[in-house]
Amino acid sequence: MFSARWQGVLALLLLIVIAYVDRVNISVMILNPEFAAHFQLNDNRMLQGMLMTLFLLGYGFSALLLTPLMESKMHYRQGLLVSILIWAIICAVSPLLGSLMGLLVARLLLGVAEGPLFSMKTRYISDRFATNELGKPNAVSALGISLGLAVGFPLITWLMQHLGWTGSFYVLALLNLIIGGGLVWGFLPPPPALRRLNRLRFRTTFLLAWRTPLLGWILLVEIATLSYLWGNSAWLPAWLRDEHHFSLQATGLLAALPFLLSLGAKFLGGVLLDKLPPDRAPLLFIVGGATTACAVSGLMLSHQPGWLAFWMLTANACWGIQGAAIPVVVQQRAPSEAVGSAYGIINGIGNLCAAFIPMLMGGVMGWMGSVSAGFSVLVASQLITLAAGTMLLVKMRRSTALMA
Repeated sequence: MFSARWQGVLALLLLIVIAYVDRVNISVMILNPEFAAHFQLNDNRMLQGMLMTLFLLGYGFSALLLTPLMESKMHYRQGLLVSILIWAIICAVSPLLGSLMGLLVARLLLGVAEGPLFSMKTRYISDRFATNELGKPNAVSALGISLGLAVGFPLITWLMQHLGWTGSFYVLALLNLIIGGGLVWGFLPPPPALRRLNRLRFRTTFLLAWRTPLLGWILLVEIATLSYLWGNSAWLPAWLRDEHHFSLQATGLLAALPFLLSLGAKFLGGVLLDKLPPDRAPLLFIVGGATTACAVSGLMLSHQPGWLAFWMLTANACWGIQGAAIPVVVQQRAPSEAVGSAYGIINGIGNLCAAFIPMLMGGVMGWMGSVSAGFSVLVASQLITLAAGTMLLVKMRRSTALMA
């Protein structure tokens, strides 16, 4: 039987699954003619990309600024319950909006509400696990990203086919409120001893978080990692349907496969992190970045179904192995009082920068006249991961040598 702390990790995993279904539903809905016509999207790639971009802008600012406030005023259970309530309300209201502007605002607010999720998750794991145990719980909770994407694409496709795009929003609202809220309420107890908090705590927490060693290099890796995630999840369904002419149902299923494969890769990454010395954790960025860049390049150049499947699966497996490394590096190096806020800064700025990747990819696609051309942005992101990971490894190894 799982211990209480691992039950909390599994609850966070499932909560992340629900959150990611919320995030990618638009990527599938834009393929629905009724949805596109209702919000005047038509075939405008820039506007379609902007739906994801605005969500990420709200998410980034929230993770950066709201997380320190929540960490100083609430514990992770309270913060997540408040967030989930807002997710549910926004999903329930979205079908009632009558304009593109209304939908853009809703996506922005959904991003704000979801912003503290990963920081609260990082805070929980840091509180409940020892330093040499951080790899596996971070890897297991990070599986929620791949599971959410794997479940989200076919689930939204199925919901739209049976309930229409409006019905799918209502179902997501119920999932958020009942299942998401229930998981937090039932399996995430408040910390054993709540600290006495005061108005100065927010400023102290925020400043401590900014003093995390090697913050800039960790941040650069996060930007590149999230650029791949959001660029791929935003445009993979359109690439499968428009470039390779799969049906809508087949598109939903095929878009899920790469993220399913990355589940094993993420867990492998967590196991490796617990075996590697802390100063060698950036090896996962180096290997993962180089191999993912090669795989995406192969994907862009391939046309036969067998090679397309091979490179698509390989790219996500190589990207997935990096999944747990960033929160582990933050947990190992950030001041213990500000772990959640340090991750919030990294995750927030990372998402603010990555927010423009779906729109940038849409611009490249429009300019080049090909959906595949937009994936060159993802190759560049992984080359940045390789370079930044190399610098992190050198600096962390040097720091260890000086302390010896």
